[in-house]
Amino acid sequence: MAIKQELEKREKRTCLFDKHLSLGAFMSPFGGFEMPIQYAGIEPEHKAVRENVGLFDVSHMGEVIVRGKDAERYVQYIFTNDIAGAPVGKIYYGMMCYENGGTVDDLLVYKMGENDFFLVINASNIDKDWAWMQQHAAGFDIDLRNVSDDYGQLAVQGPESEHIMETVLGLPCKELTFYTTKKIQDVIISRTGYTGEDGFEIYAAPDFIRECWDKMIAAGVQPCGLGCRDTLRFEVGLPLYGDELSEDITPVMAGLTMFVKFDKLEFIGKETLSKQKAEGPAKKLVGIEIFDKAIPRHGYTVLNMEGEPIGEVTTGYHTLSTDKSVCMALVDAAYSKLDTEVQIQIRKKVFPGKVVKKQFYTKNYKK
Repeated sequence: MAIKQELEKREKRTCLFDKHLSLGAFMSPFGGFEMPIQYAGIEPEHKAVRENVGLFDVSHMGEVIVRGKDAERYVQYIFTNDIAGAPVGKIYYGMMCYENGGTVDDLLVYKMGENDFFLVINASNIDKDWAWMQQHAAGFDIDLRNVSDDYGQLAVQGPESEHIMETVLGLPCKELTFYTTKKIQDVIISRTGYTGEDGFEIYAAPDFIRECWDKMIAAGVQPCGLGCRDTLRFEVGLPLYGDELSEDITPVMAGLTMFVKFDKLEFIGKETLSKQKAEGPAKKLVGIEIFDKAIPRHGYTVLNMEGEPIGEVTTGYHTLSTDKSVCMALVDAAYSKLDTEVQIQIRKKVFPGKVVKKQFYTKNYKK
């Protein structure tokens, strides 16, 4: 019994696990999977993506297919963004919310065909999301399938990503614009990214993913871990579920209202979110720059200038691209205006700073 319980506790592994070990990656649990955190180091991997190209194993992400006569109506009901009449090949970012406005997950919705949608969800939320989707499928004529175990996924990110996709992998992608997708036989290719740079995603069967990985590594593409994936997304103000979004942090609080379409007829959480938008949330997600090299980490307390707690840090780094100590933090709305002076408790010291825009580095997407 003890052996069985120990096996059940083990993290899952992606189809590239052995590849990571052979490259000497530092592995660590993330989202229920044993994932590479870094290879050469977070800084050189971060730099590779900003200046050239980097390769990420993101096979831990979840995938759900929604098909059938009511597929669009169902996705509209569970999703905050508006996909009504969307063209085939379009991708939408948005959230699934509880009735109280809290976030179930943030996700991407791919329109693959008429009444055919491909949903990409966060690894740590696969089981929860799947249960929630099934719970709200009653009354819809749909075929709802969790295909997370059928797909591996690669992210090819950086200014040279298109060149690598075309020449090394032979995957034509030049015609894809930002947030569009296409299918080549059984391979799904998209152009979204989570780094602030131009980039592509490849969804396919594990064997094909392994082949693509080997080709890119042989061509000298830098493998990148989740460490620099976090520093890259943070610099351009992109949220991470569990930090900037959660069951207790609504899209309105997180400043993601542009992905909540209140003119839609109905979606779960609409009433609460509409009220929160109209009245203003009690807390807001902001950017903060501190005037020191000290690093504000997740969970550190944000104080007003009188030393009273007003919130806490969600993500913080000394940025590799701008050489500043910055963070995103959820604070009382009264302290959310730009240039508001605040302080952050870092261990036993207090460091002054000010509220700034959440985007600390300029995005370089190909529109």
